[in-house]
Amino acid sequence: MLYACVPKSVPAFATSCVTSFAGAALLLVPFRARLAAAVRAGGRPFVGATFGLAALNALYNTLYFHGAKSFDVTSGAFTFCMTVVVLPVVLLTLRRRVALETWISVALVLTGVVLALGPSLRASQTPGLALMGAGCLLRAVSIVGLSDMTKRHDPLSLAILLLAFAGTISLVGWAVEDPRLFLSLPPSRTLVAAWSIYAYFIVAFAQTLNVFALRRVTAANATVVYSVEIVFSIALGALLPAGIVERVELTPRIALGAALVVAGSLAEIADFRGRRRARERERGLTPADAAPRAGTRQEVGA
Repeated sequence: MLYACVPKSVPAFATSCVTSFAGAALLLVPFRARLAAAVRAGGRPFVGATFGLAALNALYNTLYFHGAKSFDVTSGAFTFCMTVVVLPVVLLTLRRRVALETWISVALVLTGVVLALGPSLRASQTPGLALMGAGCLLRAVSIVGLSDMTKRHDPLSLAILLLAFAGTISLVGWAVEDPRLFLSLPPSRTLVAAWSIYAYFIVAFAQTLNVFALRRVTAANATVVYSVEIVFSIALGALLPAGIVERVELTPRIALGAALVVAGSLAEIADFRGRRRARERERGLTPADAAPRAGTRQEVGA
């Protein structure tokens, strides 16, 4: 929703750069000692792997910014939910089996997306759709890699490094796209407000919570639950004044599509007939240690 408040003349790299650096600074000030300890413990492999994830993050965010310009807020949000559909392909490519719950979630989310978007898609939106699709693929790969990383390293330090690297990569891309950098930006209070809100609430707060959450859930859990953000986007777009957000017209198709996305999220965390608990017992997991090692669920599968 905040993406729509950023003027279309502002480079996507600029938004990614400024908000990433701002989010990293907000976290670095109180937690710099913790970051230093994590870097010493993890060494170059930790830093190098984090840089790779940051590169994926910066790239899929840029693709999303460019692709979203072809859609209204609602269509863009539904399109990005396709990450859920792409994730099983990524897991299978990595030779990880996908659980039954995830397949059910994918079917529900895909149905919701097709229902909501079907009548509104136009041929002129094909390039934007391709960009969004590529962004979804990279985002799925990023989530799987980040999920693996959080099981081995301090999540807070990982979040700080990710943001710092993402900001650096975006700065390079921004400089290549427009060497004038900040001098090219239009004077806009709306832009400053959007960047400030995004940097604090989305980058520093929400994304850090996501990194912590990934330590105790699977990549599939996280990806499907992320898709619920579309419900908040639609609700805020329908309720808040037009001067704050881009208004959303809530139609029956959009409402039903969002409901199916929520149903998909519930299906992902459901425990059908105790199947999940049975798998944990087969692996010898106790309730206390099942959560930290839940990341192996997609490897065991249904």
